[in-house]
Amino acid sequence: MKIKLKRDKFKKTRGGSSRLLAVKCEKCDELLCYYQKDGSGLLKRMYIDRIAKIYTDIDKKLACHKCGHILGMRYIYEKEKRPAFKLFKGSVKKKIVKT
Repeated sequence: MKIKLKRDKFKKTRGGSSRLLAVKCEKCDELLCYYQKDGSGLLKRMYIDRIAKIYTDIDKKLACHKCGHILGMRYIYEKEKRPAFKLFKGSVKKKIVKT
């Protein structure tokens, strides 16, 4: 798979380390998207501009296209004024993918 990681001010702010994650539904194990995670720590939110490839419809909520399980809600992260999805605890599985 060839997905190019973004290089911008957010990557530099978080120490310059990025990784690509395959994000799956916890309930049915369906692949939802590939997401570029910058920095260390838990995956609490997913910024819309960091979603590299998506396989489900996104509107006001992030839901699995296979089982319909709601995984997160769309909002504006005030600290950075960026649109993101606030993920519900334990709603997704993630795995690091080589780019």
